[in-house]
Amino acid sequence: MSDEKKPKAKPTGPIPAGYAGVDGELAIGGQKVSALAEQAGDTPLFVYSRDLLAQRVADLRSAMPERLAIHYAMKGNPFPPLLEYMNGLVDGFDLASGGEMELALAAGVDPAHMSFAGPGKRDRELEAAIAKGVTLNLESEGEAARAIAIAERLGKTPKLAVRVNPSFDLKGSGMKMGGGAKQFGVDAERVPALIKEIVAAGADWRGLHIYAGSQALKAESIIEMQAATLALAAEIADKAGATPPKVNLGGGFGIPYFPGDEAFDLNAVGGALGQAFSALPDVIADTDFCIELGRYLVGEAGVYLTRIVDRKVSHGEIFLITDGGLHHQLAASGNFGTVIRRNYPAAIATKFDDAPTEVASIVGCLCTPLDMLSNSAHFPRADVGDLVAIFCAGAYGASASPANFLGQGAAIEMLV
Repeated sequence: MSDEKKPKAKPTGPIPAGYAGVDGELAIGGQKVSALAEQAGDTPLFVYSRDLLAQRVADLRSAMPERLAIHYAMKGNPFPPLLEYMNGLVDGFDLASGGEMELALAAGVDPAHMSFAGPGKRDRELEAAIAKGVTLNLESEGEAARAIAIAERLGKTPKLAVRVNPSFDLKGSGMKMGGGAKQFGVDAERVPALIKEIVAAGADWRGLHIYAGSQALKAESIIEMQAATLALAAEIADKAGATPPKVNLGGGFGIPYFPGDEAFDLNAVGGALGQAFSALPDVIADTDFCIELGRYLVGEAGVYLTRIVDRKVSHGEIFLITDGGLHHQLAASGNFGTVIRRNYPAAIATKFDDAPTEVASIVGCLCTPLDMLSNSAHFPRADVGDLVAIFCAGAYGASASPANFLGQGAAIEMLV
């Protein structure tokens, strides 16, 4: 085959800090991947590192103002052992369904440290949250009316916060959650009236939840969003005539997934927020503040390991066919909201320290051309039996992928 017809290598995203090789293999939590696969008894598997989870929370606390609480948005990864571990690291949990509430309770999370957001909460979910003492982040006036009626029937005082649909969004956000017409939250101009109704009904008003977007990689965008969020919280409090006990500033902290992505300056964000806290308007000067983070806390702490079951050449291109695929790692395949498919960070895990020698595509075992984990990237030569690692797999992996597609079933998950 002529040089002109050889596939050109496409870059992969940056492998997160904290990973290294042991005897030439990728190690996670100090254990070689071959040993982890043997311990699991099969592949594919997701492996989550306690050390990297703890380090991320420690770095966050070091950079952020001391008065800022850290909540885990458990939609990022609801694996029960991980929830139990995170419960010892963070200050609260943010839920998005009754099912997540049950998982959090089973993991030992105090209901007083839970808040429950999301549109379309069913009456039975509202009832369960009210009965347990979980704070409800209300998404509409209709949801508020239902929650108050259910609480009256139960003889309970509901803990009610209002999720605000702000007029702004998070610039550079991978997913915009605010600005314009949205299914999330109550339009900002209607929030003061709703707060007055909640207070008049005798509910325990717990404050505001303002989430403008996610997956931002520019510190200045996050700083601007947080400043706008604080200003909006003060404006709403003034119009409502009530100081919010708590304001959830949302999240938005992104992680690098793709070629060219770089981590944002966490210390710059923390410094700017500290300055903003030192100059708060009187109406929110005594308010408690938190941020909710899912992907940022757990995303880089997870690796998806899948084994090569076939190596084939088609029209001069090498395909490494694995026992995994998009049914476990939908996002890495480019089918979870990405417009243009780009390569996640990936490696031949059992040859982690070897130099790249060939261009190959890593594909899964599904009967669809969409099942592509890495497209024409530069790797060491890999053969049947080698393990492949897809990084940044700690968030929106196992629980956000169609595990039962084509009857393949779920991957194994491990916390090490």
